[in-house]
Amino acid sequence: MNITNVRIRKIENKNRLKAVATVTFDDCFVIHELRLIEGKNGLFVAMPSKKNNRGEFQDVCHPITRELRQHIEEAVISTYKEV
Repeated sequence: MNITNVRIRKIENKNRLKAVATVTFDDCFVIHELRLIEGKNGLFVAMPSKKNNRGEFQDVCHPITRELRQHIEEAVISTYKEV
């Protein structure tokens, strides 16, 4: 699965949220609303989520393998740094 496009919308504020990303895979599948967050150990990507009926946030979609998560994170962070 190849990432064929990453779009970044920077968030200019003093919060931990630095950007919102859209990632396209193989020019045929898109995930919107990935959040780029400044954590204690640097930037990381949070998957799209929604609040369930217990008030907890649950990922709408997420990578199954560590390798795909890392691939997505690297693509989003490098695009963020270029913008």
